[in-house]
Amino acid sequence: MPPQSPQPVEHTGRATAPSGLARRSLLGALGAGVLGAASGLHASAARALPSSARPEAADLRPVFLGTYGNGIISCTYDTTTGALTRRGGFPAVTDPSFLAVSPDGKVLYSLDNGGRQGAVRAFAIGTGGALTPLGQAQSTGGANVTHLSVHPTGRYLLSANYGAGSVAAHRINGDGSVGARTALVQHTGSGPDPGRQEGPHAHQIITDPLGRHVFAVDLGTDKVYTYRLDTASGTLRPVSEVRSVPGAGPRHMVFHPTAPYAYVANELNSTITVYSHQPTTGVLTRGESRPTVPGGSAAAVRNYPAEVAISADGRFLYLSNRGHESIARFAVTEDGSGLRLVDTVPSGGSWPRHISLAPSGTLLFAANQYGRTVGVFTVNRETGALTASGPPFTTSSLGCALPV
Repeated sequence: MPPQSPQPVEHTGRATAPSGLARRSLLGALGAGVLGAASGLHASAARALPSSARPEAADLRPVFLGTYGNGIISCTYDTTTGALTRRGGFPAVTDPSFLAVSPDGKVLYSLDNGGRQGAVRAFAIGTGGALTPLGQAQSTGGANVTHLSVHPTGRYLLSANYGAGSVAAHRINGDGSVGARTALVQHTGSGPDPGRQEGPHAHQIITDPLGRHVFAVDLGTDKVYTYRLDTASGTLRPVSEVRSVPGAGPRHMVFHPTAPYAYVANELNSTITVYSHQPTTGVLTRGESRPTVPGGSAAAVRNYPAEVAISADGRFLYLSNRGHESIARFAVTEDGSGLRLVDTVPSGGSWPRHISLAPSGTLLFAANQYGRTVGVFTVNRETGALTASGPPFTTSSLGCALPV
């Protein structure tokens, strides 16, 4: 068996690529989604922009790139081909590796890792995706903030601190700016992997499709936590928690848009797990796990799943494989309780940290962190198949690509 590459260092400022991945040097500083599905975090990104924020041509829409080292880059994309054109951006924000949009489409929210503690901040979206800062950056209360999402009410911004292993909530002001922090919850515990699970590492925080509960995925403790957000006070009340397979390292999850199931990508054992979801109580129950690469591929290269997205009709699920350098397509079976790996396609670059579906559901974008490219794919709505649409777009080291 070929030697496995060492595990990557996650969210600790500037890091190096795994040495076993030949020629995949980290070309920038290191750093859910469901775009086009009606689920908490990313449903907001699929909403139409106001007329003042739409680009001049009817067939172009904004897409925002969160980078390592070059702030936020604003582009437009052709809604038919996905072809990207750079328009501008906001460089004065540190490693905004994840982005989210308000439910009304007028405000972009980003991470900012320029201080000892992470921060979140807001930008008004103008014509062609131009960005204007709104208010001040607000501390998340923990190091290395890695994920954020907007609550479906549009009144709260949720964030996950990977380094600190905590999750936070901030009030959103009437003008869309980020207000005071209303909650900070510290996770505790560890997992069996001493290099990656020595303590809690909250990696994602999202809301269920009905807006009833908030869910935090923690790679370090092998758990998914359920919270109840008090929409009056902004506090997060713990409700329940569920364990993954020991050592799996859950990273990101997505909900089925209509069926009571969720799907969790596991970074450390290259699997995806189905969880049943009780919408009334928020309780998750772990089901079966499936490999994220074809049989035998895992032996050839160490693979680290990253982002997961689902089609708006819930028939197909997509997952990015770092190491295998691919996008996996799964068929959702048995009314949502099963997954079947159909195929994989090259991601259009190295280390696909993030993938996202355009609101139309006919395009998929892959943000390749080490390759400094965005892979663009057309999506066959009937089969779910992905087809590369032209050459990848060359840009900066990427954390995410968010089409709106």
